[in-house]
Amino acid sequence: MLGPRTAAMALVVFAVVSLSTGAVRAQTPPIEAYGAVPAIDSMTLSPSGELIARIEVVNETRALAVTRIATGQHIFAASIGDAKVRDLSWIGEGRVLIVTSQTQSIYDLGVPRTELFYGMILDLETKSLVQVLRQTPDVLATLYGPASVRRTAQGEALFTRGVNVINGQINLHRINLETGRGRSIESMDRDTDDYVLNTDGEVIAIAEYLERSGRWSLHLPNGRGFRETWAVDALVDTPTIIGMGRSPRTIVVSAERPDLASAEAESEDGFLLFEVNVDTGEWIRLPFEHHPDFLVHHPESRLLIGAGRTEEDGVRYEFSEPTAVRRWSAIERAFPGKRPRLVSWSDSLKQVLVFIDAGESGLYRLVDFNTGVADVVGVAYPTIPTEQVGVVRPIRYAAADGLEIDGYLTLPPGMETPVNLPLVVLAHGGPASRDVAGFDWWAQALASRGYAVLQANFRGSTGYGRAFLEAGYGEWGRKMQTDLSDGVRWLAGEGIIDPARVCIVGASYGGYAAMAGLTLDKSAYRCGVSVNGVSDLRRMVKQEAWRLGEQNNQTVRYWNRFMGAARFNDRALDALSPALLADQVDSPLLLIHGKDDTIVPIEQSRFMAAALRRAGKPVEMVELPGEDHWLSRADTRLQMLRETVRFLEAHNPVGSSPSAPMP
Repeated sequence: MLGPRTAAMALVVFAVVSLSTGAVRAQTPPIEAYGAVPAIDSMTLSPSGELIARIEVVNETRALAVTRIATGQHIFAASIGDAKVRDLSWIGEGRVLIVTSQTQSIYDLGVPRTELFYGMILDLETKSLVQVLRQTPDVLATLYGPASVRRTAQGEALFTRGVNVINGQINLHRINLETGRGRSIESMDRDTDDYVLNTDGEVIAIAEYLERSGRWSLHLPNGRGFRETWAVDALVDTPTIIGMGRSPRTIVVSAERPDLASAEAESEDGFLLFEVNVDTGEWIRLPFEHHPDFLVHHPESRLLIGAGRTEEDGVRYEFSEPTAVRRWSAIERAFPGKRPRLVSWSDSLKQVLVFIDAGESGLYRLVDFNTGVADVVGVAYPTIPTEQVGVVRPIRYAAADGLEIDGYLTLPPGMETPVNLPLVVLAHGGPASRDVAGFDWWAQALASRGYAVLQANFRGSTGYGRAFLEAGYGEWGRKMQTDLSDGVRWLAGEGIIDPARVCIVGASYGGYAAMAGLTLDKSAYRCGVSVNGVSDLRRMVKQEAWRLGEQNNQTVRYWNRFMGAARFNDRALDALSPALLADQVDSPLLLIHGKDDTIVPIEQSRFMAAALRRAGKPVEMVELPGEDHWLSRADTRLQMLRETVRFLEAHNPVGSSPSAPMP
């Protein structure tokens, strides 16, 4: 049995003293403790398991640190400024790949304002950094899709696609690890949807997708080239290839193949996982007990060894490789009821980095099977002690039409018997996404101020099967919206919350839900806060068509299906657009939007604010400079949280008396 203990090694680059996870702290942490980005942005183990790399954050400054685990010796430590780090991975034992992003446009090449990704290679021996695709002739030094690390016969290798500005090709390049320069090894273009590399870095499968026609096809090796072996029309839900299978000459394909196997209720798109032999073209269904949300590949061989799925109380893993089965079973026994999440592991699988946030603010633990201990090596929110983490209860209630809705209720810290509490409905984005168990910084921040927080996985959310997802099609502003207020009514009926003290908050689709809660389903709420929300549905779809240069594209088809549009530019969407219903708003609304949002442009909130002002309705508008759709920057994320709490406390104070019951 593994015995958790506190780590002795120091992992902090900055001159900051972290609180012990066992420290007693009676007072409520300040709102800054929740609004800050996690103190550990990324963390990963080296192939040997002897080194650990991480991105640490203090205020708006990030630093890359590499430490020798046994001694605590810093191999490398340097500030990387305010870069938005999106990924961190090892290239062998001597190099680290840092992937960052910036919100930019390239007007000369016709690239609109978007999130561009960059790769930097750190050489631990020379302490030098080189940019991926730097000085590659005619190729932008930006990553087109993810970068892949392989251990080839010629040594460690890095592969990524790059855009040629002369001929428009998006070829796969092998990167010189010393210079960053790329060498094209496989010709690809904009129709190349994805590809799979084998252990030696050879392309063994290519998927193509024709945007206009919606035709998806799988291409497998044929001599020196590739042949199309299977194709399907997929206007919205496309098959995907997901890395290698359980052997070097197989790949994993997620697809709907009624000729091979019937779809399961667990699969939201009707797709199943198949292992495809790239030499024979044979398809075999993978034998997972439950349809997984993601796959797990071996850190060295890159072969498939397991999968995971999100359940009510956290992530459940299912491994097929015997060593992985034994290791993970031991970890689950060591942390009963905690549902640890796999972050990284060594090539031998003897060192495993896990993340735990059940009932606490997030701990990274390094499980070492050589020593039999599980050290704490990082804390996500070091100024939020365990006793100040509000209890998260899974709940279930029936919507008005009888559909069962699952969700989570977060209570103020220390509260065991909630009665007549003020409530914040916190709607998730997507909408094809979901809320999960564990520490949610936004929900915990609101709960720390005295609010109960409802996070409902309304119809159209993922994780509950195909029928539940499809129940959300065409239900923007309709049943997806009333699923939220039905949760309010259920909580009121249980005596948990005061129905006269309820506000609705959310980001992205959740921001739309907040605005719709004050226009289309307004009986439940006395105020709303929309962050990066959509206010004019038809305008949003037209914007996507303009951005992609084509009315008939997959993104437009997806939004039309979820929003319920019969065709492009369907005026029926106007009846579901809060900006066009501003005269119906009777409650205060706060609009918050990042100026660098490339997913939902800031104009969507500006339209809503202008419409409300014309109608003489109460509205506040806060614009976040330099912030993207995901609240990636520390100072503006904190600004969002402060403004949200200020607004809620003004219009739905915790100590207020009920004014009138909700109809």
